[in-house]
Amino acid sequence: MIDLDRRLQDQLDEITANTRNLVQPERLAISEQAVTDLFASGIEERILPTGASAPEFALPDASGRLVRSSDLLALGPLVVSFFRGRWCPYCMTELEAWRDLYPVVRESGALLVGISPQTARQNDFTASQHGIPFPLLQDAHCDVAQQFGLAYKVPPFHQRYFRSILVNIPFVNGDESWTLPLPATYVLAQDGTVLYAEAHADFRVRPEPGEVLTYLPRR
Repeated sequence: MIDLDRRLQDQLDEITANTRNLVQPERLAISEQAVTDLFASGIEERILPTGASAPEFALPDASGRLVRSSDLLALGPLVVSFFRGRWCPYCMTELEAWRDLYPVVRESGALLVGISPQTARQNDFTASQHGIPFPLLQDAHCDVAQQFGLAYKVPPFHQRYFRSILVNIPFVNGDESWTLPLPATYVLAQDGTVLYAEAHADFRVRPEPGEVLTYLPRR
């Protein structure tokens, strides 16, 4: 159980510090270069912004059932958390933070979904192992992430790094595209308007869920 009195970013910073203590500097430099290049690409400036109309989506959940954003928005505002996959400790820590705040999300009248390119089977593993109570949806090939301006292809030098640490992204995602989303958080009003949008090229930085919730419309 995550300590709700601790900031999510503090927990993520601990993961970063532990990684720096355990991993050789030359290997860390590969990830640092990938982050630097991704930031330099300007992708953060191209994400779907606040005030835009979010694209509708229909994606399978961990059981294979199709979940439509229009159906979710008919019930209330929607928090959407794009994550890279169960192999990413930063993503799992963030999902666990949302897990622990999920009762607050529901009390506010809102719904919450997680979206990643990993297969439905991997999403099922994720939900079971981390006790995730909200739907985890499969965005094959990052098609929906692309519509939100979040999708990018992992460059070859970073692909080699992932393989060297036994992170088999093609297996987890069920395709060979090496496409991932920027980790991102959106809040959508019931008419689909984006009330909040935040994404970072640096996968180690995430918004505080408690602060995100302040953007939900008041009941």
